[in-house]
Amino acid sequence: MKSLSKKKNDLDTARVKIFSALADPIRLKILYCLRDGEKYVTEMVPLLKTVQPLISRHLKILKGCGLVSCRKEGNKRPYWVTDKRVFEIIDMVGEDFVKSVARYAEEELL
Repeated sequence: MKSLSKKKNDLDTARVKIFSALADPIRLKILYCLRDGEKYVTEMVPLLKTVQPLISRHLKILKGCGLVSCRKEGNKRPYWVTDKRVFEIIDMVGEDFVKSVARYAEEELL
């Protein structure tokens, strides 16, 4: 049986991995692109206005932390968000929250 501190460290490690994945603007755009359902990388290219290898690289990171998944369909792979609750987390960091923490950050710099 894992000790309580080991479980906490595992949870903290998973949180860091997830928040690190969410910390990139392209990965956030990919998640928003997948918000309404699965898509192939070729469908994401024009929506994200970027090249396929870059999207694939970011999808690998998102997949590595469990935020997205895919399946093989011949030589193509449709991707989807594994748990829609990720959007609740993203949406929590709304304009009011950003303004609030920005105000405190500015005060710290003074």
